[in-house]
Amino acid sequence: MPDSLSTDTNALISTIGLSVRLDGRDILNGIDLSIGEKEIVTVIGPNGAGKSTLIKTLLGLVSPTSGNVLRRPGLTVGYMPQSLSLNRNMPMSVRRFVGMSVGGGHGQRQAVLEETGVAHIVDSSIHDVSGGEFQRAMLARALLRNPDLLVLDEPAQAVDISGQAELYRLIEKIRNQRGCGVLMVSHDLHLVMGATDRVVCINNHLCCAGHPEAVSRDPSYMALFGDQVAATLALYHHDHDHTHTVDGHVVHHHGSHHEHEGHDHG
Repeated sequence: MPDSLSTDTNALISTIGLSVRLDGRDILNGIDLSIGEKEIVTVIGPNGAGKSTLIKTLLGLVSPTSGNVLRRPGLTVGYMPQSLSLNRNMPMSVRRFVGMSVGGGHGQRQAVLEETGVAHIVDSSIHDVSGGEFQRAMLARALLRNPDLLVLDEPAQAVDISGQAELYRLIEKIRNQRGCGVLMVSHDLHLVMGATDRVVCINNHLCCAGHPEAVSRDPSYMALFGDQVAATLALYHHDHDHTHTVDGHVVHHHGSHHEHEGHDHG
């Protein structure tokens, strides 16, 4: 388990020289990382870069081969996994799914359902909701722990491009209102450009880190992602003359239209 000690008083959790070797292969090598109070940090990298292993090591699910994980004493973490397998033969409402194995009273469950925008589907089957609704229900489960740190592994997967923008704005709103730190994992920098304070790019080792726009122009990032660089530099612009419902429909305001740039993320 991670050490309950931190040399950085502003850090919620940090790593020093973190290395992980699994099945004879180096997954992570010498990673230094920290997440501060009220900070959104996004870890990006290609498939196989070690992003999910990093998350599992921070959570204490994987033991470091060397280096240290340091966490603030008493730190409470809310975790949203990359995927969750549910038995479709088991009837389960959204309300039951959110409270399952997490706990919390009825009032607390209702509050997080409203906070994440899925209170209107509490009696729907979790098996029948859209991808965006399912991700929001997963986020509600993580919030039930009233976390100091939210850890979100690919939170926008299975959500269309417009729904992703709305979800990232929701995550930023939660950070602002709750004052929690957020650690996200993503594979596309241009999707999180406007929704993160700091980006950490890894490919088994730390490639580069900093403000998202600076990382998008870093030679290490450009060498790693190559053909994605053009899409990254064509920042995803989201016109705020409309909103998106949870199920992905667009609601226009004042009869205006919307325009998205830099969609093609592969």
